[in-house]
Amino acid sequence: MATTFLRKTFSGNGNRNTWTLSFWVKRGALGSQERLFSCEDSTSNDDDFFVFDNEDNLNLGFYSSGYYAQKETTRVFRDISGWYNIVITWDTTNGTAGDRLRLYVNGVRETSFASSTNPSSSANSFVNTTEPWEIGKRSYNDTQYFSGSMSHIHFIDGTAYDASAFGSIDATSGEWVINTSPSVTYGTNGFFILKDGNSVTDQSGEGNNWVVEGGTLTDLQDCPSDVFATLNPLDNYYQASTFTEGNNTVEHGYSNWTYNTSTLKIPEATKFYCEAKVITMYQNTCGIASNVTTGDGGSNTSLGNITGGVAFRGTQGDIQKEGSTVSGTWATFTTNDIIQIACDTVNNKLYFGKNGTWLNSGDPTSGASGTGAISITDNTDYFFAFGDNTSLARGKWSINFGNGYFGTTIISSEGTNASGIGKFEYDVPTGYTALSLKGLQE
Repeated sequence: MATTFLRKTFSGNGNRNTWTLSFWVKRGALGSQERLFSCEDSTSNDDDFFVFDNEDNLNLGFYSSGYYAQKETTRVFRDISGWYNIVITWDTTNGTAGDRLRLYVNGVRETSFASSTNPSSSANSFVNTTEPWEIGKRSYNDTQYFSGSMSHIHFIDGTAYDASAFGSIDATSGEWVINTSPSVTYGTNGFFILKDGNSVTDQSGEGNNWVVEGGTLTDLQDCPSDVFATLNPLDNYYQASTFTEGNNTVEHGYSNWTYNTSTLKIPEATKFYCEAKVITMYQNTCGIASNVTTGDGGSNTSLGNITGGVAFRGTQGDIQKEGSTVSGTWATFTTNDIIQIACDTVNNKLYFGKNGTWLNSGDPTSGASGTGAISITDNTDYFFAFGDNTSLARGKWSINFGNGYFGTTIISSEGTNASGIGKFEYDVPTGYTALSLKGLQE
């Protein structure tokens, strides 16, 4: 979301004793305060908030000159590759003090807390008042902006539900999966937003629409039903790179010749495709790596020099594989060029394209013959990888793993889809698809 947030002011108070909030969230940055929801009155010091804190704990705070209720988790939430379903149930009519404020994550109730204060019987929350609600930042303060993604936000005014209303365990995978149309009673101030892409029009039937402020929302293909690869900010020990825009944009650090990898792997015997746009050009490189850099042990190890690494080098206009230059007809690239990468671990071939044309007369559909391909190692899993070959400047990439955006810029013209999974600027070669959970299941 960057500095984009949502705002809503209700005309009247709802039920302040009983309500339920359910939403799906995918994290962006770690290790900093990021507000998910906020309802705050700067004059009275009332502040109800739900936040990922500096230690990556989840903190539900209900504050009025001190906490009148709080649940701060012991465990941390540092998975930046998947979605969490968070359900908060406030029911101060409940006779059991420990059941008046309940927190569920992916269907499981949280019971271990670093800080815990149960609300008193019949306590009124500041949530569900006529003070402005904000999603994605702190109210009145313009701080603690949320950097990730949200989807399927439900607020239930007047009924206490548990997590089973909003999801269930998949019988095959054993994972918590979304209920896209829960059977719930929303109540007067209830709402259902971000159901379909970036719509803040209320789908509950109550007409409680929200307003987007501070920017625009991005309608991603990445959603609770299909998790897409992003860049991995946890693979950043030597690189000191900066990740933004949902971890789909990376600006490399000054000091080391290294690279950053995708969160999802390209397994053996699969075919995956992605696109990368040059935002700032110095000595940018892109390609694949069989290992994350933190496991490599070198602080100045460029992508094309490592075992299991292949790099398309833009300034040199060549392909470097495990320290050697690969012969062929390649090209330089620069700012605003879009590089296509097709990785075929069925036939152990790798292809590069530029602005819609496959280089070296490549044909990613050529199978075992590998027309115009770079040969890669058999029986090996790979990551898509992006880096630079200099310690003097900061190259910058925006990656489209299938979301249909380079950063926050939508693709200019959609090519044919990758088996119906993802949206790309150019046609995806037949047999290839987007690196996502559904793509991995193809």
